[in-house]
Amino acid sequence: MGPIFSTASEWNYVIALIIGIAFGYILEAAGFSTSRKLAGVFYGYDFVVLRVFFTAALTAMLGLAFFGYFGWLDLDNIYINPYYIGPAIVGGAVMGLGFIIGGFCPGTSVSAAAIGKVDAWFFLGGVLLGALIFDLAYPLYKDFFTGGARGKAMIYEDLGMGKEWFMLVFVIFGIIAFAATAIIQRKVAKRVNKY
Repeated sequence: MGPIFSTASEWNYVIALIIGIAFGYILEAAGFSTSRKLAGVFYGYDFVVLRVFFTAALTAMLGLAFFGYFGWLDLDNIYINPYYIGPAIVGGAVMGLGFIIGGFCPGTSVSAAAIGKVDAWFFLGGVLLGALIFDLAYPLYKDFFTGGARGKAMIYEDLGMGKEWFMLVFVIFGIIAFAATAIIQRKVAKRVNKY
């Protein structure tokens, strides 16, 4: 699974396990195992989740760009999932709805379940039930699920921009998002403190 190893190796699984454990620890240490913190994004009182994931996206984007520029990483070796328009829209809507209702995303629910949170166990049960239903009903919507393939689609190409210009716009958008969420969070906190 390049770019760490260019060929299949048993070490890939060891590295994946270590990265997974580290990621779970970081989620828990950041407080993402509480559904209140995650739901705070939708209610406007806590934007830590949005800031952390936005920071991760910006860091990964800029890090990969610099690694590619200096020749430390061949960006062509990075696997990018093929893009399917319809399934991506439906999947995003289902995941977003689940996030709002349950207060977790799949990763944070595993982190919360690992420390014994009951609501996370119910959420994970729903995830597993949903996966089972998805699998059993797959023949009914297989054509939709595999239709509309766009291959290795890149946002900057779809927007008709160069990669460097897209990165600049994304960084500026990130700065604006950080400032805007800070303003929203302060206003919501003032309203809550009135009551």
